[in-house]
Amino acid sequence: MSRKLLNTLSPRKVLSYIVALCVIAPVLSLLTIALTGNLAHWDNLLHYVIPEVSLNTLQLLVGVAIIVSLLGAGSAWITSAYDFPSKKILLWALLLPLAIPTYIMAFAYLDLLHPLGPIQTTIRDILNISSPREFRLPDIRGIWGAIFIMGLALYPYVYLSTRIMFISQPMNLIEAARTLGYSHREAFYYIIIPMARPALAVGISLALMETLNDIGASEFLGVRTLTVAIYNEWVTRSNLTGAAQIAIIMLLIVSLLLYIEKNSRLHHRYANTQKLKPISPQKITGYKAVILMILCWIPVVCGFLLPVLYLLSETTKRWQGFKQLSANLLSSTFNTVLLASIATLFTVLLGIFIVWVQRMNSRNQHYSLSKINSFGYAIPGTILAIGLLSPFVIMDNFIDWILNIFFYVPSQLYIMGSIAGLVIAYCIRFLAISIGSIESGYARIPLSLDNAASTLGYNSYQIFGYIHLPLLKSAIGVSSLLVFVDAMKELSATLLLRPLNFETLSTLLYAEAARGTYEDGAIAALLIVVVGILPVIILAKTQHSQA
Repeated sequence: MSRKLLNTLSPRKVLSYIVALCVIAPVLSLLTIALTGNLAHWDNLLHYVIPEVSLNTLQLLVGVAIIVSLLGAGSAWITSAYDFPSKKILLWALLLPLAIPTYIMAFAYLDLLHPLGPIQTTIRDILNISSPREFRLPDIRGIWGAIFIMGLALYPYVYLSTRIMFISQPMNLIEAARTLGYSHREAFYYIIIPMARPALAVGISLALMETLNDIGASEFLGVRTLTVAIYNEWVTRSNLTGAAQIAIIMLLIVSLLLYIEKNSRLHHRYANTQKLKPISPQKITGYKAVILMILCWIPVVCGFLLPVLYLLSETTKRWQGFKQLSANLLSSTFNTVLLASIATLFTVLLGIFIVWVQRMNSRNQHYSLSKINSFGYAIPGTILAIGLLSPFVIMDNFIDWILNIFFYVPSQLYIMGSIAGLVIAYCIRFLAISIGSIESGYARIPLSLDNAASTLGYNSYQIFGYIHLPLLKSAIGVSSLLVFVDAMKELSATLLLRPLNFETLSTLLYAEAARGTYEDGAIAALLIVVVGILPVIILAKTQHSQA
């Protein structure tokens, strides 16, 4: 009995449970802060804060869902069903907006669409108008501007998921529909779209969770969302309880999005019992081809080319050689690379460990643990930061007590006062990316190799070292790159958990834009975008191989 219990509580299993507990600890801490805190201010929040920010958030989510659906699903269908000039370029170019975080997109468009900016100035020159008072586009600051910006930045999530579904649709179904009198458009609405609904739900859910996680773009554009309200309650008003209570509302929205996405996949599954030929793109020429090209190039130009050209222009104006770069920019770049590298190392190692334990033990039980460990990616950065505050205080007090008792070390904040807190937050937030990539790598390693190695006397550690690890090199490389880039771009949790006088490229850009100064901001934004292009290249290659 004791030997069975000892086997059940092996070190690797215990460690996997500890990791899962660390992932859900912020949510439990958040609930504790919200429910046990002072409720005296809740009346003020309920009357003056919650209604406005909830309405803004709801409008933003609905608007972004519409934009990403139209741009993502529309471009996915056009590139899947039709063959026209520049299609091969568009297949990967439509993914490029993924390289630009929403806050950088807003940062760029605030200048691009300024009354004295290049776009409005060019329009006035074409119309022979000299003064902005005679012609002026609507101000981008506001809810409609936020919907426009985030829709452009996030539609690739829908494009990726739906295009994979579209290109795998059997052509036979469309041909059967045509013989029954359906037009090409009717076949698209009544057959293709319903079958692609699960993929559409996945893409929209990812885009909306990124929208909820955003804080920079919303603040730059003057839109008070739940995320911005949480940040203001904690940082500006020093009201942690109020911030936690608003975060609970936001967490409920995230849970609803996850439920909708999961429910859509569960109840809308389709399978073919025959081997059917995939959809065959229809050759389009003439004015119809021009229209399709314009429709597909609009999101690429607006979502990538214009912002990047702006950042390149601003960087060129201010670039006077490496020695002329400000100390803030250099230190922020070093901090960003250091933080992202450390976080990537630990996140990927944890991902490898969790998936390995899942493979070597009871699959059902550890599959559930894998899903729990992946939950952190669904938690917006602001909520994660609030939820980690109490655990960090407990950890700091414990470490301080140990060092005082045994080593007489002076008291200080070891977690909250260093980048350790950010590394932990990044690990929780991006562990799902690591797990997903490693699981994909393990899926290509047949279990028969493990069984053969076991019969030769190899234990589980030797199987991992001599068989799994060499075969997982590419998956580990992809996982490391994706986590590194996401860590470089992270803003919400970084703003709230960074130690004093510690800036990353994202927080530097946020500070410069908040002050209305763009000298270092444009260079910082361009550095983030350049690094962000790397995972887009990987996604483009993956998509091309699937096509």
